[in-house]
Amino acid sequence: MLQHQTVLLAPAVAALQVHDGGIYVDATFGRGGHTQYLLNCGQNLSVIALDRDQQAITAGQKLVQETNSQTNNHLKLVKANFADLKEVLAQLQIKQIDGIIYDLGVSSPQFDDPQRGFSYRYNSRLDMRMDQNQQLDAEYIVNQWQYDQLVKIFYRYGDEKFAKRIAKLIIKKRQKTPIKSTGQLVEIIKEAIPAAARRHGGHPAKKVFQALRITVNDELGALEQSLEAAIELLLPQGIMSVITFQSLEDRIVKQIFRENSQTKVPADMPVVPKELQPKLKVITKKPILPTEEEIAANHRAHSAHLRVAQKLK
Repeated sequence: MLQHQTVLLAPAVAALQVHDGGIYVDATFGRGGHTQYLLNCGQNLSVIALDRDQQAITAGQKLVQETNSQTNNHLKLVKANFADLKEVLAQLQIKQIDGIIYDLGVSSPQFDDPQRGFSYRYNSRLDMRMDQNQQLDAEYIVNQWQYDQLVKIFYRYGDEKFAKRIAKLIIKKRQKTPIKSTGQLVEIIKEAIPAAARRHGGHPAKKVFQALRITVNDELGALEQSLEAAIELLLPQGIMSVITFQSLEDRIVKQIFRENSQTKVPADMPVVPKELQPKLKVITKKPILPTEEEIAANHRAHSAHLRVAQKLK
């Protein structure tokens, strides 16, 4: 079984201030690390966990059975994109929640499964879909999208300064032979990037693979939509806890927290209408980072940032 080490486990759940009888959401179930820890923090809890990956849902059934048969807590596991948070909870007749946790990005089992195509370390089909039922995958983007579209996503989502050279070579190569594997794409990227540049900054394919993964799964659009929905769903004093692993995600979380924690009227207005009052209080002025010990034990924790905000009355 593919293993997954949950990052910032205790701080992210502790931030929720779990109380007995509360309703909580784990928006990114993965392999259930945060959910399981949360369930151990209270009595008579209702926890709704979401994941768009069927493998995660299947792997989580044991935890569902154990929780619902052996404890006084209740766990509901739903295959869904967290962008659809509001709709999922409406179907469950849940109007408000006490807390929500996000652990963003790709889980270790997804990265470490050679068949999923997320990693440049394995030669596999260009896939990168978190939800394997969706049609759009990395192979389609690499072989069908136009030069300008490729350049845009490589720059925007990968911060790849050689985006134009890589996109140009992709177009050239795919005219001769379809690019179907991660191995083919890695070789094209290496060929496009000057040799001197390849010697610095980690694996040369890292940025393009990140850009493709974000695009395939609409990760940033889904995050923005879900965070806005979560803010509306939180009860007064409810808390949201968000772990990010790259700057684009972190920037969205930071901006949404800031926008919803500011008063949107002139400072000298004597009475601020309720609809213009801030919705959130930002708990973490600076993000909580993993300890040196956690990073040493789990390298993937090195880029993790935890931000926390609380719903105001």
